[in-house]
Amino acid sequence: MPRTLPDGEPVPDDGSLPPSAIQGFGHPPFGVYVHVPFCRTRCGYCDFNTYTAAELGGGASQAAYPALISQEVDLAVTVLPSTANRVSAIFFGGGTPTLLAPDAIGGIVRKIDDTFGLAGDAEVTVEANPETVGPAELESLRANGVTRLSFGMQSAVPHVLRVLDREHQPGRPVDCVRWAREAGFEHVSLDLIYGTPGESDDDWRRSLTAAVDAGPDHISAYALIVEEGTRLAAKVRRGEISPPDDDAMADRYQLADELLGAAGFTWYELSNWATSDKGHCRHNMLYWTGGDWWGFGPGAHSHVGGVRWWNVKHPSAYAQRLAAGNSPAAARERLTAAEQKMEEIMLRARLAEGLPLSLLTATALDNTERLLDDSLIDRAAYESGRLVLTLRGRLLADAVIRDLT
Repeated sequence: MPRTLPDGEPVPDDGSLPPSAIQGFGHPPFGVYVHVPFCRTRCGYCDFNTYTAAELGGGASQAAYPALISQEVDLAVTVLPSTANRVSAIFFGGGTPTLLAPDAIGGIVRKIDDTFGLAGDAEVTVEANPETVGPAELESLRANGVTRLSFGMQSAVPHVLRVLDREHQPGRPVDCVRWAREAGFEHVSLDLIYGTPGESDDDWRRSLTAAVDAGPDHISAYALIVEEGTRLAAKVRRGEISPPDDDAMADRYQLADELLGAAGFTWYELSNWATSDKGHCRHNMLYWTGGDWWGFGPGAHSHVGGVRWWNVKHPSAYAQRLAAGNSPAAARERLTAAEQKMEEIMLRARLAEGLPLSLLTATALDNTERLLDDSLIDRAAYESGRLVLTLRGRLLADAVIRDLT
């Protein structure tokens, strides 16, 4: 969740949506995102909407936070139409959600269930900083309705973690996976970052091997992006460290796909691999396939029926809006039919299942001949009416998607 929010049109104080947005509510899956903006320290590469204790204002403490989320949930139920479409997934992201006590997270889950109802097989994911949880906390999270954990491992190599300003010890995420399994979690993910300045191919291989050996059923691997305004960007600008190298990034991605594939993981989205379909992150799949979701918390983004809105960024401003009985939304945008179609193509092209050729315009279809000749899309899938990226196509996904939109 980047710190900078886009411009947009004003949102009514009561948060109400245009009739066109809610008339189809209940047909696509509905998910909930809960943003927890607290961090003990800020990692040097991170540009997310997070705050340390020194940066928080009145009414925005960790202790008060569950009550604030509850207030926005009460607002949401007045905006959305009554429907039998229960919440299919909840995702607690951050920040560091595990700075909240497990019982506080459980209370938010129960509030969402009491208000909207959870599907019987609902996925409830919590992102966890390895240093903030141990066996007791993980057992309590499981007892409080959490079904899936995502640990921020990033690397298994000490000098890489130092460049990223990560505070956990390299072996801690491995312990966390074991503790999570012992607590009864069937679905556990590890997040990795590749391309950190100073990281070698052997360093990346070591991190991948450590992640696989830990025994998760899901691994995410993201290319490092040097975001403006971060400490990492300042170091690159001053010449203290080198920026990530594009060729090295491509090599690391190919190595990830090779090693993860050999270990029984299959890619299902450009940056995500799982050992089975059940291991896919259902909440993220909801994003990538055009579902509806409400994002609770400061800076959180939501989408319902082609209307996207985002909350005010700072926790204090968020608390003040809710205290006044108003929506915390800062602004919104209404996507045209053409914009919605373009986004559908952009997002579905990232998936291993690809997208039906019927979604493409005549111009985009003309471009697919060249994409086939360049081995960027799979010919067998194409002949069956779908567009699916090859490994080479995944490496050049941004360019391929531009040709499709």
